[in-house]
Amino acid sequence: MKTLSLLSSDKMRKQKCKYYVLLVIVLLIISDYCGVMKFFKQSSYDDDFSYPYDGDVQKMASYMKAGKQPPVPPEYSHSYYIKKSPNHKCLSEDGGHYEQPRLVYLVKSAIGNRARRDAVRKSWGYEKRFSDVPIRTVFLLGQTLHDVKLQAQVEAEDRMHKDIVQGDFEDTYFNNTVKTAMGLRWAVESCAKSRFYMFVDDDYYVSTRNVLAFLRNPVNYPGYLQEDVISFDENEYKKQIGRKLNQLVDFDLPSDVKLFTGFVFPRSRPQRHKWGKWFVDLAEYKFDFWPPYVTAGAYILSRDALVDMYYTSYFTRMFRFDDIWLGLIAKKADIDPFHNSQFFFHPPQYTVKGYKYIVASHGFSDAEKMLKIWTQQKEAGHA
Repeated sequence: MKTLSLLSSDKMRKQKCKYYVLLVIVLLIISDYCGVMKFFKQSSYDDDFSYPYDGDVQKMASYMKAGKQPPVPPEYSHSYYIKKSPNHKCLSEDGGHYEQPRLVYLVKSAIGNRARRDAVRKSWGYEKRFSDVPIRTVFLLGQTLHDVKLQAQVEAEDRMHKDIVQGDFEDTYFNNTVKTAMGLRWAVESCAKSRFYMFVDDDYYVSTRNVLAFLRNPVNYPGYLQEDVISFDENEYKKQIGRKLNQLVDFDLPSDVKLFTGFVFPRSRPQRHKWGKWFVDLAEYKFDFWPPYVTAGAYILSRDALVDMYYTSYFTRMFRFDDIWLGLIAKKADIDPFHNSQFFFHPPQYTVKGYKYIVASHGFSDAEKMLKIWTQQKEAGHA
């Protein structure tokens, strides 16, 4: 009986051991899936950050700006082919020189989103919205590899509007970074003298009136539109009582300012759990924080910032999230993203008055809804 008892006890111990081993394995699998192990293996962004190319990026970019061959090969060579390009957009009528638009919209659009593009053309992308402010609009598209009919529709659309920039890469979500790169390149090569460039997704509401007002005084927008101007000249003061700043002074930023602005995430973490499309493995990016970045749905670059970021992009390894890639480029170019609360990542509750100062808002995939709201805002004097 004692022998049987010992055998039974030994069997129970082995079963418990197997159970605990199985439990540990299951917990390890779950913790790996949830990103717990990766979380503790991350490197410190504040202490150890680096990202290829790891040398003097600004020096390498300066070679590219000067049209010289850099001593090291680029990390990203912009090797896609631009198969459609409205090179006339920023040329004078005689084609002899580049014009100087105040603003260029570069609208990232999925190839099948014709209705959204048409809504943009009729609303905030309309180039003659203000007769005294030169504006240009182009749409950034990839290509479809197998849908011949859809490509034929794009060809017809381009013949009608002559505003499509199309690359030879497949039009997919994770090729948005290539689409962004193509927009940077097209702007530098074909429209290099614009004052500002606004990259926007086709599911955004934008107020061109507010974009232009914001760009006069980004630091104090929209507050400066609400403040009375005080003059120390008595006669001028009497004239100015009750009048607003925007009615009196046409402010502008210095021509060499490096502005990269929109809705900024100043300190967010990579997503380490394996569910969802934003999972990032340590092999792809090993640090515990992202650099500050602007959500890629809507952001504005001044001319100097655009040029610096374009040439710096050659020495910044491609990343599949376009907003993160731009954040990495900005860090290497020593450009600090500037946040403004009137760029909305999620659409605020709509009222005519509530949208008075909104520059841009995500959440307008319904083209008819966007066009309706834009029309109401235009009639109210807000767009």
